[in-house]
Amino acid sequence: MPTPAPTVQDAATAGGTAVVLVAAGSGTRLGAGVPKALAPVAGRPMLAHALDGVLAALPGVPVVVVIPPDDARLAEVCAPYARDGVVCLPGGSTRHASVRAGLEAVPAGTRHVLVHDAARCFAPAGVHHAVLAALRDGAEAVVPALPVVDTIKEAAPGQDGAEYAASTPDRSVLRAVQTPQGFALAPLLAAHATAAGWDEAASAAVTDDALLMERLGHRVRIVPGAPEALKITTPLDLAAAEALAARPDPRRPPLTYMTPSGPVLPRTGLGVDVHAFAPDGEERPLWLAGLNWPGERGLSGHSDGDAVAHAACDALFSAAGIGDLGTHFGTDRPEFAGASGATLLAEAARLVRAAGYGIGNVAVQFVGNRPKFGPRRQEADAALTAAAGAPVTVTATTSDRLGYEGEGQGITAYATALVYPAAGGPRA
Repeated sequence: MPTPAPTVQDAATAGGTAVVLVAAGSGTRLGAGVPKALAPVAGRPMLAHALDGVLAALPGVPVVVVIPPDDARLAEVCAPYARDGVVCLPGGSTRHASVRAGLEAVPAGTRHVLVHDAARCFAPAGVHHAVLAALRDGAEAVVPALPVVDTIKEAAPGQDGAEYAASTPDRSVLRAVQTPQGFALAPLLAAHATAAGWDEAASAAVTDDALLMERLGHRVRIVPGAPEALKITTPLDLAAAEALAARPDPRRPPLTYMTPSGPVLPRTGLGVDVHAFAPDGEERPLWLAGLNWPGERGLSGHSDGDAVAHAACDALFSAAGIGDLGTHFGTDRPEFAGASGATLLAEAARLVRAAGYGIGNVAVQFVGNRPKFGPRRQEADAALTAAAGAPVTVTATTSDRLGYEGEGQGITAYATALVYPAAGGPRA
């Protein structure tokens, strides 16, 4: 009799299991202009959705996230999850190198590991459980997969340079493989050690860890996958993921927008922040809208002086009615000295959600005659959206050389935010 799939409670107590979440892809085919795992789905980074799914499916199981080297933006997405025991580390130049870095960072005593792709950010809990059940039943390698519904042709070039169908495999035996894939840790580490000596062509031919195990003679068990575990690779996939994100979350009660005393309305807030440019001769980098601006004089401040991010924080606090920037990040809080604007925005968003509100969006406009903002507008929007976990848009204008902004003495940022009561309502 097959072992039944573990419940969420089983997973929580399944000692010796860890998850490696790979988020080191460039996202070139997606065309989002940012690393794939940073691309927003329903206003939140893909990586955040993936982490939410893993932590809900396997509570208490250690998670190691592998991100592109030197990418502070994805590290910022991971930061709020540190309280759940999530560890974030840089990957390598190839998928093999990234997975191996994650495997080497799992806790001592790990016997089974699930290797998951952040691009499959809506993989249901049942898929995680089925993979883990097969591992606990003795399998060394497990993949979730779906039957192939299309007719598949093997193509071959003709003498005229065109492609022709060379053969048609029987689709009844074909499966489309997904993640998370599960492995006994020891043989998977040994397989990666062997593959480290392969040449570039041999490495490129191995597209996932299950294929690596196959090449080295291990049997790979197949368990049922799920359509929701689609891989987001193209803009069309992203549209499908947006539809998945719009579905009601069965773990949360529906929102109630009417009370006995009348409708529950969204709340708006305003935020303003001003920072002077650092004095001549002071070596201080410019951070603005979550981005570093090489060659520009920085802004003075207790943290990094990012007026745009700070105004966004103030607008969120104002909308939720929980104070202001000084309340939460004042000079009496030494832990925020030098903190990045993106870090503060992520923490502000967390505080607003903890107060019982969802975030609709934030809009910021800054006034200043430098830096030249237009060419990096989309990059700034993506960085701040990733930090807030909700849509953030930034615009810029000059003051026609009037006032301190026009004279190049400083920058002013104005922000508005919209929040709404989440399920259960605001908490005191």
